[in-house]
Amino acid sequence: MPTALITGATAGIGLEFARQLAARGDDLILVARDTTRLDTVASDLRSSYSVEVEVLPADLTDLARLGLVEQRLADRDRPVDLLVNNAGFGLKNSFLDNPIDVEQAQQDVLVRAVLRLTHAALGGMVERGRGGVINVSSVAAFLPRGTYSAAKAWVNSFSAWAHAEYADRGVTVMALCPGFVKTEFHERLGVDRDSSAPKVLWLEPDRLVRDALADFDKGRAMSIPSKRYKAIVTTTRVVPRSALQRLQGLGRK
Repeated sequence: MPTALITGATAGIGLEFARQLAARGDDLILVARDTTRLDTVASDLRSSYSVEVEVLPADLTDLARLGLVEQRLADRDRPVDLLVNNAGFGLKNSFLDNPIDVEQAQQDVLVRAVLRLTHAALGGMVERGRGGVINVSSVAAFLPRGTYSAAKAWVNSFSAWAHAEYADRGVTVMALCPGFVKTEFHERLGVDRDSSAPKVLWLEPDRLVRDALADFDKGRAMSIPSKRYKAIVTTTRVVPRSALQRLQGLGRK
């Protein structure tokens, strides 16, 4: 059976990836910080889908724990066919209101972990001539919205390059760029869903992941969910950046 490794796998988009990939018959490796929650999710997936589920507790800001995930991805005797870099890290406050160590931790999860885990996974995938990486980015990558947007812009650029570099060697690398998704992400930030964005912008995680996997299966380098977000991304390419700056507060109320 194919094996997929998913970071941030116990909630939100990551959990939905785990469910849908298990429904396809993929065995899973789940990575998250909360060991108790990992064990609960793994047990539920095993009983619901009759797949093998391995748990790997790791705080991706910790280089030692991150290294263990890298080792698992690089294990040629137990190959991983799909890596989903989904682990998230959001900050409610603006740049100067956050301690620099907190800003650095965000970059460690959103950039360093994506870089290192993708590097660890690609070697074996290229050797085997098959495999893939889905990097969960954000529509925020197309907007000037601080260090989170900057990190996601890097994810988009990195994913586009890696896709172009390795697609003809059997490996698909895709950036998934969701907008507002009904998950725990905003709740953990203390952001009120009803007042932070119009209801029409909120996406259901099951549809998001289903469409993302369909795009991945087609070998696409980027997946942008729904016509409304495709329209938003198109608009960002023609609207002056000074106008886009007015969207800075969206999602932070």
